[in-house]
Order: sequence, then C-alpha cells, then structure tokens
Amino acid sequence: MQPVALHSLSELERASLQEIALYQLQEKLLVGDLSLAKVGPKGSKSIRQKLESLSKEKKECSPQTFGIPLCQVLANDRAYRQLQDAVRRSRRLCLEVEATVTRFRAQREKRSPMGRSRVLVPCGVVPEEPLSPPPLASSSWSQRRGAMSVDSITDLGDNTSKLLEALQLSHPHELGPRRSLGKKNTLSLNPLSCQVPRIVDRCCEHIESYGLHTEGIFRIGSSRKRVQQLREEFDRGLDVLLDEQQSVHDVAALLKEFLRDMPDSLIPRELYPAFLSTASMEGRAGLSTLQLLLFLLPPCHSDTLQRLLRLLADVAQHAESSRGPRGQQIPGNKMTVSNLATVFGPNILQKEKPGEKDAGAMSFEDTAAIILVLQRLIEHQQTLFMEHRD
Repeated sequence: MQPVALHSLSELERASLQEIALYQLQEKLLVGDLSLAKVGPKGSKSIRQKLESLSKEKKECSPQTFGIPLCQVLANDRAYRQLQDAVRRSRRLCLEVEATVTRFRAQREKRSPMGRSRVLVPCGVVPEEPLSPPPLASSSWSQRRGAMSVDSITDLGDNTSKLLEALQLSHPHELGPRRSLGKKNTLSLNPLSCQVPRIVDRCCEHIESYGLHTEGIFRIGSSRKRVQQLREEFDRGLDVLLDEQQSVHDVAALLKEFLRDMPDSLIPRELYPAFLSTASMEGRAGLSTLQLLLFLLPPCHSDTLQRLLRLLADVAQHAESSRGPRGQQIPGNKMTVSNLATVFGPNILQKEKPGEKDAGAMSFEDTAAIILVLQRLIEHQQTLFMEHRD
C-alpha cells in the first residue's frame, strides 16, 4: 500500500494505529528506558487514559481561544462556524421568502384588473420554487462524518478500509487482546477533518503569504499593544482578518503566545521523557521511535503540530538569500532549522506547566535534547506524519 497521511485517517484507524504504536514502544523497554505504562505515583492515570482525556471536550462552549485545552479551542471554533452557518442560512431563507412574497404580489396584481376589487388567490396556489433546500443526495450522505460507525473490521463491507484491514492483519497481537479491554466505544470510519484551530491556521497562512522573507521572523520583537488586541479579538470569537496590513512580527508573536499559554503543550508532558530519549538515538532508529511517539498524540495535537512544523520547514527553506527570476537578490530570513528549534522548542516540549515551580528551570542537557528533537521534527515532518505499509 502507498503511504497514507496521518490526518486523513478515520477515528477507528487512528485508534488502531495508537494501539500498535503503544505496544511497540512498550516493547522497547527491553532495550531502553522508555517508560509509558504509568506516570507519577501509584493510582495516577495511565498514558492511554491521559492522552484520551486531552481529546475530551466540555459541554459549555465560549468564544475563548487562549489558555484553554486545544480540543476545547476546536470545539469553540466549530460552535462559531455553526453559528455563522446558521446566520447565513437565516439570511438566505429571508431572501427566499422575500422573493416568494414579491412573486406572489406580482401574480395577484396581474390577476386583478385595474380598478376592480382585489381577487383572493385560491388556496391551491403554491410558490414556483420551494422554500426549503432540496434533500441531500444519497451519495453526499455517505461522505459526511459520522455516517458510518463500526467497532471491528467484521462490521465493514469489502474494500471499505484497506488500511484498517492491513493494520489488523499485520499486527494481530497488538490489536486483538486490547480491543476487548475497557469500555467499548463506537468509532467512525469516515475520514476526520483536519483538526487545526482557526487561530493557528490563520497565523500560519499569514506568515506563509507575507513573512517568509522577513528577517528575524519569530525572533524580532512585536508591538505588545497590537498583539494584545488581536488576542482579545480571537477570545471574543470575532472573525479576525489577518491581511497585509498586519505586522508579520505581531502575527508571529501571537502564534507563539497561543502555544505558550496552552495548559497542555502540543507534545503532552507525559511523553516529555520519551521524546527527549530519541535525541540519543541515531539514524533510522531515532526517527522510527519518534514516529511511533507522534502516532500516540491525540488527533488535535498531532494535526496542529504537523501544521506548525510545515510552516517552520517552509520558513527554514527561505533562511538564505537567493536570486529571483530576473537576477535580483531576495533577502533570506536568517531563521535556520536550528534557530527555529531554539525558539519553538520550549513552547512545544514542556516538562512543567507554565507558572509551576521549576517550570523555567531546565538543564543544559535537556535544552540541547529539545533543540535536537525539534530539528528532526522540522526536517522530517513530511515523512514522520505518514503511515507506511508494504
């Protein structure tokens, strides 16, 4: 089979991949000091339980964006989009009703001769166009998320998910016994939409459009007042437009601030020692372990991290000066992979929560390991987030 992008997998396929990754990482305990079974003192949650909790949303939604769990940011974004869709549907319905009333009046005036008393229109007269939208086609229904949910491969038709079948056939020991453990959840087989918060996507798009050649991007200071204003607008749920009028440095600072204020960092703290341990692994072994660890991340954390790394890789490609098609010199931004890893490492890989005791204290060894791990993530972001099957 061809490599499959991680963000294109369904809930069931991702859950299966997580089971396989966890099993293989726990087996590495025989040759290393990777500890994934439990975290903290006796009675604490397992890694699996903790990672699953990062994907749970609260029922109460508000427009807030900063300082809340990533899954809740996405829930708020969905609520915002649903509200916008409802407003658009309401406006469209109002226009349809207005057009129908206009046609109705025109027909009544046409049927009523000038000077006569008005003639009532029979009850059987109906608008020429329906007020309600046409029903969804049967083909589109199957493409909607949640249209089909299954618990095992036996519930699927032929050729419904070749990837899932390959996962289960190639890893029977990892998937078989664990499937029956714990509460049985029904997972969708439909591909999930890319789970990246609106603020992250818009900041990345703005920098890709206007900031790739900006020297010192992510390092040069910004206007605290303008960044605070943008932050407040996102927190109020406004439709913030980031165009060429916005300073690239302000948008870059806003993105860093969002990542820094997340209560759970993009790479969960429970996996901090495991990620750092890959810094001492050489070659393919280190990248393979790094990929398995990425497979463990909740979908919202994985998709957002991948979007960020794609931006950073793009920024790094423009670090050096170059020549344009007419021979003119194009300045480089001077932000190499090493520089970007140094800036973003503490925001993505955190040992302690911001504000906690010893949160800012970090040994030289840990700092060097964080930079090396993030460098590898940036350099290999295209292949690390792919599931390869022979």
